[in-house]
Amino acid sequence: MERLQKVIAHAGVASRRKSEELIEAGRVKVNGKTVTALGTKVAVDDVIEVDGVPLDKEPLVYYLFYKPRGVISAASDNKGRKVVTDFFPEVDERIYPVGRLDYDASGLILLTNDGAFAQALAHPSKKIDKVYVAKVKGLPTREKLAPLKKGIYLDGRKTAPAKISILSADRQKENGIVQLTIHEGRNHQVKNMLKAVGYPVEKLKREKFGPFTLEGMQSGDKRALSRREVERLFPF
Repeated sequence: MERLQKVIAHAGVASRRKSEELIEAGRVKVNGKTVTALGTKVAVDDVIEVDGVPLDKEPLVYYLFYKPRGVISAASDNKGRKVVTDFFPEVDERIYPVGRLDYDASGLILLTNDGAFAQALAHPSKKIDKVYVAKVKGLPTREKLAPLKKGIYLDGRKTAPAKISILSADRQKENGIVQLTIHEGRNHQVKNMLKAVGYPVEKLKREKFGPFTLEGMQSGDKRALSRREVERLFPF
């Protein structure tokens, strides 16, 4: 027996948290009966439906997407703003983004309907590197960026050590380009880290997620990942 929200997440319908929201909203049925109690346990042979769709009807899919700036990293937005799933009108599966990428940031993001895959990548123990390139105000120096290599405190929690490289510095414009590699995924983490050491971010782009890069892609491009590619991050 497994908890209902865990089964829904592993089936790829949504993340664990979103699965709990679906249950509480009365959108889940078990053997034809609506279930709203979190923690309900189900057996392998139970018939589970979400919005009337049996869990085993939807194949698992995985996509790499070059998110443009000005797009929300979500499957929907109550303010009517453009979201990443708007770029996948031909995809019938209920995909959603893995992790965050700020509204005004661009770059690589993964989308899937595989809840187990999404949860595994978000777990700190995976330590999957994410590489960002940031345009910052001020002339970056190794000395001022050095604390990020050991970790700094943000909201009372210390960040994991980051890898830092200065790609360029423009004395006339008083700005620079910094590459930062981290494996955490806190809200606005890269911006907050750089701001904390005196370099507010003007532009931010994620260029790499684990083994995946933006090579050969333009803003707004997408492509499906093969099973072999997915297994590089999440063995089946």
